[in-house]
Amino acid sequence: MPLQNRVNPYGEICYSDQRGTLMGNRGNLHNAQQQIVRKYQLKRWIICLLEFKGRHQKVMHPGYYTELFFLDEATGLAAGHRPCGECQYKRFKEFITLWKNANDAPGLNLAQVDAQLHLERTAKDKPLASLDDLPDGVFMEYETKPYLLYRGSIWEWSFAGYLQPQLRPHNLEVKILTPVSIVKTIAAGFTPAIHPTAI
Repeated sequence: MPLQNRVNPYGEICYSDQRGTLMGNRGNLHNAQQQIVRKYQLKRWIICLLEFKGRHQKVMHPGYYTELFFLDEATGLAAGHRPCGECQYKRFKEFITLWKNANDAPGLNLAQVDAQLHLERTAKDKPLASLDDLPDGVFMEYETKPYLLYRGSIWEWSFAGYLQPQLRPHNLEVKILTPVSIVKTIAAGFTPAIHPTAI
């Protein structure tokens, strides 16, 4: 039976036998039976590489952080995670620099950036925006499903990859799934890595 450790663009932790291309961390979320018992432990939600310096450990090992998995970086960002400052140092530095510039927050430290992201991803309601104003790499909800905006099309998300694209609609107000501060960061030049099913 698959573990409950795959994250969708809404930030929900789900069951799936698909591994994904990146890993995530929100702290220790599981019990000794490998069951998810909390949505997060920390405000520092990060996106990690699947392999780093040959480190290995059993997934959902008791007492350790819960390994979460994303289809791609765009999915992890939509869920409210950001690049890890250790295994993705260059990516992390690029993201934080652009995030601070795009959000007019040059004086914030990393804990304050994480706190702002936490407010956005845990907000009760997702904000609305014109689809025409959103950059590629952002997720929005369309016909009650998560879609990625990419290359003039919208791509329906699934755990296994993106489905057949549709032409990007115009003059449409949509619910944004990617946190607004990350949307601004993407618009400022941070380009999320996209799963090859959408390339």
